[in-house]
Amino acid sequence: MSDRSTALADTILSRLDETYRPAGDPVRAAGAAAYLRHQLPFLGIPATQATQLSRVVLAGLAKPTEADLVAVARACWARPEREYQYFACAYLRRHVSTGSADLLATVRDLITSKSWWDTVDTLAAHTVGPLVATYPDLVSKMDAWIEDENMWLIRTAILHQLRYKASTDAPRLFRYCARQAGHRDFFVRKAIGWALREYARTDPAAVRSFVDEHRASLSPLSVREASRHR
Repeated sequence: MSDRSTALADTILSRLDETYRPAGDPVRAAGAAAYLRHQLPFLGIPATQATQLSRVVLAGLAKPTEADLVAVARACWARPEREYQYFACAYLRRHVSTGSADLLATVRDLITSKSWWDTVDTLAAHTVGPLVATYPDLVSKMDAWIEDENMWLIRTAILHQLRYKASTDAPRLFRYCARQAGHRDFFVRKAIGWALREYARTDPAAVRSFVDEHRASLSPLSVREASRHR
């Protein structure tokens, strides 16, 4: 799958620049950057307004191919401001059914570049999750990611089943949580609790049993989050 630009991607990025940049607000941009601990710069566009502007950007355009998805995502990731990455996440979410299993390689690059919870969580639940559900062979990639040194790949592996509900592979979810129960990073510990809490909506007894069995190894944060809906 080529990572080169496409005509559709060029049109979208041109429209984004023309539409997003004039709508920026430096005061809002400073506040948004502070909220994300100054990890990345912002244009300063409120989420609701960005959604409206995105509709204008995409009006009348054809449905993307996989090559278009890759080109748009990579171009948005090359832009400094975070709103471009938010657009890419929404675009991938909307058109994930267009992608083949090969799309996961690009998504991996997005997860490990300009990484923070705001994009990683969206990609995990709404792009990686659907791809793995559609292409079961990708489960092996999740098994590799849970062992990776990159904490954002670990977080993604834990969260990719977040929307699976009754289709959740519970043994795999519990195995992932147990494998990283002692992880030192807040974002991994939080992901464990969040994933368990979400699955507790489907099978509270199974989550309660897992937490009780692994309470000694799970962080207090993970236990607290997992127990919210018990």
